[in-house]
Amino acid sequence: MKTELMTLPYAADALEPVISRETIAFHHGKHLQAYVNNLNAAVAGTAFETKSLEEIVLSAEGGMLNNAGQILNHNLYFGQFCAPKEGNVPHGRIGEAISAAFGSFEKFQEEFVKKGTALFGSGWVWLSSDAEGKLVITQEPNAANPIQRGLKPLLTFDVWEHAYYLDYQNRRADHLSALWRIVDWNVVEGRF
Repeated sequence: MKTELMTLPYAADALEPVISRETIAFHHGKHLQAYVNNLNAAVAGTAFETKSLEEIVLSAEGGMLNNAGQILNHNLYFGQFCAPKEGNVPHGRIGEAISAAFGSFEKFQEEFVKKGTALFGSGWVWLSSDAEGKLVITQEPNAANPIQRGLKPLLTFDVWEHAYYLDYQNRRADHLSALWRIVDWNVVEGRF
């Protein structure tokens, strides 16, 4: 099964000013495309050729794992955004679950940004749920994904420099704080 570059569910400039068209062009169009190309080359002629991204992430090692993990992570990342909205907060089940788990949406945001900012090097900060539906925030280095811990990924912010450097330079915390304006909470609730 050949992996394809995901089609963005919005125009390349739809996330501005939070994420620029230029960042989307590099991050999605070049960076993610490279992972797709690398994975397709790596799985050709192997037992992984017919596996899903999730199956590869759960059982592969080395470069194959890294490329599959990055594709899975980026697909979840790019698929969770919408045009910027002021006062963008979750409602419904996911909003209630976040408030119950963290005390309030604001406390959740604070902890999420803190963990994303504190992650050494490159990686991802995630909101996931466990088998009982309990929400947890994890820091995943490099191409790791919460499914490797038995968790269900709901929301992620990319803290690799390529995700924010053109728009925010070295201000990772500013980037993370800005992303709240473009989270499509309907998508996150659907994952929940």
